[in-house]
Amino acid sequence: MKKKPQELLTNIKSPSDLRAMPLDSLPQVCSELRQEIIQEMADNPGHFASSLGVVELTVALHYVFDTPYDRLVWDVGHQAAGHKILTGRRETFPTYRHFHGLRPFPSPDESEYDTFACGHASNSISAALGMAVAAHQMGDDKRKVVAIIGDGSMSGGLAFEGVNNASSTPNNLLIILNDNNMSIDRSVGGMKHYLHQLHTSSLYNDVRFRLRNGLVRLGVLNEKRRQKILRFNNSLKALLNNQQNIFEGFNIRYFGPINGHDVIELVNTLRQIKEMKGPKLLHLHTIKGKGFKAAEKNPTIFHAPGKYDPETGERLKDNTEGMPPRYQDVFGETLLELAKQNEKIVGITPAMATGCSLSIMMKEIPERTFDVGIAEGHAVTFAGGLAKEGLIPFCNIYSSFAQRAFDNIIHDVALCKLPVVFCFDRAGLVGQDGATHHGAFDLAALRPIPNLTISSPMNEHELRCLMYTAQLPGKGPFVIRYPRGRGVLTDWRCPLKELPIGKGRKLSEGKDVAVLSLGPIGNVVTKVVEELKDEGIYASHYDMRFLKPIDEDILQEVGIGFHHIITVEDGTRQGGLGSAVIEYMSDHNLHPQIVRLGLPDHFVEHGTPEELYHLVGLDAENIKLKIKDLLR
Repeated sequence: MKKKPQELLTNIKSPSDLRAMPLDSLPQVCSELRQEIIQEMADNPGHFASSLGVVELTVALHYVFDTPYDRLVWDVGHQAAGHKILTGRRETFPTYRHFHGLRPFPSPDESEYDTFACGHASNSISAALGMAVAAHQMGDDKRKVVAIIGDGSMSGGLAFEGVNNASSTPNNLLIILNDNNMSIDRSVGGMKHYLHQLHTSSLYNDVRFRLRNGLVRLGVLNEKRRQKILRFNNSLKALLNNQQNIFEGFNIRYFGPINGHDVIELVNTLRQIKEMKGPKLLHLHTIKGKGFKAAEKNPTIFHAPGKYDPETGERLKDNTEGMPPRYQDVFGETLLELAKQNEKIVGITPAMATGCSLSIMMKEIPERTFDVGIAEGHAVTFAGGLAKEGLIPFCNIYSSFAQRAFDNIIHDVALCKLPVVFCFDRAGLVGQDGATHHGAFDLAALRPIPNLTISSPMNEHELRCLMYTAQLPGKGPFVIRYPRGRGVLTDWRCPLKELPIGKGRKLSEGKDVAVLSLGPIGNVVTKVVEELKDEGIYASHYDMRFLKPIDEDILQEVGIGFHHIITVEDGTRQGGLGSAVIEYMSDHNLHPQIVRLGLPDHFVEHGTPEELYHLVGLDAENIKLKIKDLLR
């Protein structure tokens, strides 16, 4: 696909330029915008297929609404590449997801057109409702607020909490449901099937809209009467259609479904309903990856495909021959191995079957794997229910997404000591997805919770053995966290053996300093310790394995035997391993000098993992400098 001259897109420096164009020029704008996204992301990987699917919607929204005065609140921010291009960031778009470049998702810190943070899913309706109510409270009733949700996000409980509140709070919110039958993997659950069956006649809506406006002008229809008529009308329609519209059941006006790739129809529809009072929902059918055949055919793969050929759609894969496997694949292969040995094991994921490699078990034992959709809290409580009745759930969630299930972990699993194995993928710094996706807070957040075992493997062998240990009888709720990306071992298929809970291991002997590490960052420490030997500095290195229960024998040994201790972790510095070590020393009247290395007390930007670990001082160079500074 050769890049064509962008005749119209070149002239769009802001949405006001778009709005100055004639309506019949919009299909060409959409074509050029789609071409721009395809070309730019071929060499600059990002979330691809979702942005292609909303090109027409993005153009229509900025054409009809007076952005940024009117508020567009995007849900799952990986839909927003076209939005960034149309809102003054076309020239800088080549820096998208690069270190110090454009952020991976909309952010109010980057642009006034980005009204709310949206790296996680299902928050748009609640946030937009807050903005709509705030506008009314401040006397700014001309401001329009639009929530754009979809790509699987309607399965999230927060979305329904927002819908429920919108139905009972005076507001003029417009919700746009982008229904593409996808989250990352195919959407699952009753909501998916419901949306595909839902239909309301466009002729019916047009007649109803005109009748309503006429009655208002005649003074016949006021708000109180409108609500009564609306309830009666919804009941009558449900009776005639033999189908209840869930949104109109909430007293939210429903329009659609309409073709989300017809930009002219979208503009006309948005113009018709934008001035309507009360909450309303426009339902669109779209195709994830629209306009790029390879993405339309394989939307899961092209959700974030890496580099690809923009003409053929062929993905350009790196040569991985002889390289260690990805941690997620070790998890997936090991889970299948364990499941074949223990019929009580089941697997659970919230819409990340491919991303976490639960798909490996899903292919061979589908009846024992569950993709619950974008619903992390439900995933945890569902796992608790399974565990209560004797099964052993492995609940795999990305670390940053597990934040949304914090109460469920406490109340529905830890409180009852249920044997749920939490496998937190993407722990630590994840790279180009940035601050919303870094797994920074799990260690500090979970450490105070009673009954939890919290562990992090240093390599693939340790991951396999921790998974084996966690499913043994009597272990209770068990957390295993591991990073995105590749491990360090090519011979990763080790024998499975039980590891003693709460026990670490000494990896090197030294007299000058004790270095305590947790998780895969211990491999960097190992390299540093070897390099320091050449400079006459000898360190004892301990792989702690467990944050909770922590190995008190090791802490006693280093507290008595060393004047200098350094802790190294890829979680936030406050509350994690370093804090646990300091607490132990204080409680036992030990007073070594302790330096904590970990993630800083601010949100870390996006970039390659190498760039980011250097930025926060957790690469080999900086760890070595910290050790040498401590010993001066």
